[in-house]
Amino acid sequence: MPSAPLPAVLASGAWLKNTACLLAEGQPRWSTVHGDLSDPAACLMLESSLRHILKAWGAPVFAIAHDLHPDFFSTHLAMQLAAELGVAAVAVQHHHAHIATVVAGHGLVEPVIGLALDGVGLGTDGQAWGGELLWVHGASWERLGHLVPLALPGGDRAAREPWRMAASALFALGRGHEIAPRFAPVVGEMAAKGVQRMLERDVNCPSTNSTGRWFDAAAGALGLSVRQIDEAEAAIGLEASAQRWLVQHPNAMPLSGVTVDAQNRLDLRGAMPALFDAAAGGATAVDAAAAGFHLALADALAEWTLAAACVRAVHAVCLGGGCFFNRVLRERVTQRLEAGGLRVYLPVAQGCGDAGLALGQAWVAAQQLLVSQPDSQQPATQPTAAGKPNAVPIEESSTCA
Repeated sequence: MPSAPLPAVLASGAWLKNTACLLAEGQPRWSTVHGDLSDPAACLMLESSLRHILKAWGAPVFAIAHDLHPDFFSTHLAMQLAAELGVAAVAVQHHHAHIATVVAGHGLVEPVIGLALDGVGLGTDGQAWGGELLWVHGASWERLGHLVPLALPGGDRAAREPWRMAASALFALGRGHEIAPRFAPVVGEMAAKGVQRMLERDVNCPSTNSTGRWFDAAAGALGLSVRQIDEAEAAIGLEASAQRWLVQHPNAMPLSGVTVDAQNRLDLRGAMPALFDAAAGGATAVDAAAAGFHLALADALAEWTLAAACVRAVHAVCLGGGCFFNRVLRERVTQRLEAGGLRVYLPVAQGCGDAGLALGQAWVAAQQLLVSQPDSQQPATQPTAAGKPNAVPIEESSTCA
């Protein structure tokens, strides 16, 4: 990993909870939180903040970093500013940035395994990612595995209506014929049959491997959430249900059925039937199943990560993404990883979610500049394209159990 001082890089942040960051002289300089870039006022605030940061810094920056998604306002603004300044515009994949935020915050110089779990981020294959097992070292990174994907019946609407994700899970279990009779009493016969037909015909059903959408599916299966008003409402309700049970039953057992397939994809489908069964058993059964789902997911994530760390001879793990606001998940995963001999790191600023993403974007871009122009004292004049994994082979450890 390069040991030279990092060049100054400005980053335009994420789509949600947008915050800009200048990484200069090894220290982050943050803007205020602007909010979601679906709001025109937040877009105006972001542009104002970026220009203010540049003026206050008063020295050259060597790149403007931004999200990989080509349609975000933050991407267009970063490219505009880069062109004005004659520096590189560097695209950084969302989940790579989540892990890099943790690496930068702790000043790590060693390779790490990263677990990036959130609602959505554009992947290098053009698909919606959100349940990622990564290897990261400096400017290099590799996607090692991910959660098995679910269909999003109705596209983005499925992220607002957890019953649709539960229906998707039923369909993935080969039980699509149960969708209409199960959900018609809750959402109406027309909506339930419409989603069932949508899944059967694979119409308007993009896929996602998002951990957030799996939490939605679990909450929908248990009847805890039908439609969400606020972001992560279903996941928060699911966690609260699990907490109620775990307070009374600290030695509760995880659900069975979570596996890892031949493609190193973590498959949660096997845990879902217990949730659908528990929905009819009353509040106590629902709380017990919610706890079992959390424990099963956390234990499987930890074992998955431990295996990757062993193969790659890595001793540090970074946890990033909004799903780690979930205390049950965070504490269980951390406990299991530390028991396995790994050091576990979490973000030190702005929390686990997208508000801290700009630091990771800036760090990745700075690392890339060090590799491509290690002796340069001037800002880059040609934009560089990022977002493709740049993997460096690592010799497998012979000590893996």
